[in-house]
Amino acid sequence: MGEPASTSRTCLVTGAGSGIGEAAAAHLRARGHTVVRADLAGGDIRADLSTADGRAELVARARELTGGRLDAVVACAGVAHFDPVTIRVNHFGAVATLEGLRPLLAAGTDPRALVIGSIDSVHPTDPAIVDAALAGDEEAAVTASRAAVDRGEGHLVYSSSKAAISRWVRRSAVTAEWAGAGIPLNAVAPGVVVTPMTRPMLDDPETRGLVERSVPMPLHGHARPERIAPLITWLTSPENALVTGQVVFADGGADAVLRGDGTW
Repeated sequence: MGEPASTSRTCLVTGAGSGIGEAAAAHLRARGHTVVRADLAGGDIRADLSTADGRAELVARARELTGGRLDAVVACAGVAHFDPVTIRVNHFGAVATLEGLRPLLAAGTDPRALVIGSIDSVHPTDPAIVDAALAGDEEAAVTASRAAVDRGEGHLVYSSSKAAISRWVRRSAVTAEWAGAGIPLNAVAPGVVVTPMTRPMLDDPETRGLVERSVPMPLHGHARPERIAPLITWLTSPENALVTGQVVFADGGADAVLRGDGTW
């Protein structure tokens, strides 16, 4: 997948310091594109997407570094803590990234946008977290997340954050601001990817068994980040003229095992 290397584009990738974000940035660079790397740990832009100030810093620095023009945005930054910070980064940070950088995309050539979702979005969620996120009420979402943690259901914060961002993509992609402006907006939902975030769970036999039961991946098993990167490159390329509003599962068959054909 991917357009010819001779077509150089300017792309911004958040979460580019490790995991899928790092692999996506490397894949785009290898095809001759200019990549602006944003990550909490550093890069071209250092920004904390759990805060309003960090989100504003991302947009301001991106405008500075690119001259106000981007061809693609890949929102990979994410965390998986049993803590309200997860909804702040995974949903509100991602939405702020995509909406904040949309004017730069509008100035670009064949602009495209993408966010990383998760197979976890098909697992149980907390409706209070999801509803608050989709209503754009960050403090209510944080309060609901804290309540989930307090009652021993902190795992629901992550699945809720990924369900919320997936639904936001579905709602937003077909609006005048995105489709009407000629900007495809999609999500890629991986299964279990071997990254610094998942490694501790996979290294422990007990939690690894739980992961494998909750995310069965009959095709090739757990993925490396490099296997997700080509899909990201294609979805954010000029070749993708019609795919929008989609949550594309790159999960080794997990969604098909877990939900079967009932979604249709």
